[in-house]
Amino acid sequence: MAILASLVLAAADLIAAIRAGATERLVRIPGVGKKLAERLVVELKDKLDHFAVAPVQPSVQGAAVDDVLSALVNLGYQEAQGKRIFYLYCVWCHADATPAGPSNRGNLTPVPPLLNDGEKLNGESDEFMQNIITLGGSALGKSAMMPPYGKTLSAGEIQAVIAFTRAIAQPPYQRPGRPGSQYTAK
Repeated sequence: MAILASLVLAAADLIAAIRAGATERLVRIPGVGKKLAERLVVELKDKLDHFAVAPVQPSVQGAAVDDVLSALVNLGYQEAQGKRIFYLYCVWCHADATPAGPSNRGNLTPVPPLLNDGEKLNGESDEFMQNIITLGGSALGKSAMMPPYGKTLSAGEIQAVIAFTRAIAQPPYQRPGRPGSQYTAK
């Protein structure tokens, strides 16, 4: 989430670089390569026309910041972080294979869902996903084999795992029309 930290710490420089198309400055941000820098410029340049940077504040808020953060997520930054975390912590139980060989998934009872199993996970809210990752399975009446990661992962890292889960879901995940809505179209 280094790019988000740079947004708060050096917002004026980040905005100036995007407005000027200065990808060479953007690639200095950890986790931002040439392709992502180019996409940031293309996707955000027009959205920053009316974005004014106030003196450094503890937090930056507003519709323009929401647009920038949303664009970063849409560009795959959060999913990339989620994939990295998945391969560190989740792959052993939520995939059939790992970079080191077979996973442990088949040895667990109940067998945990694959992380891309949209049939099972698309129906779960982001809040539920956050809670089960943070608190563990037994806290939500699920398998005690799912450990709590609330003290291991930051809230941003947990959100990144959820974003990655949504990005790889099969069938593809479709966000509800209204956040938190329990209604579906027939």
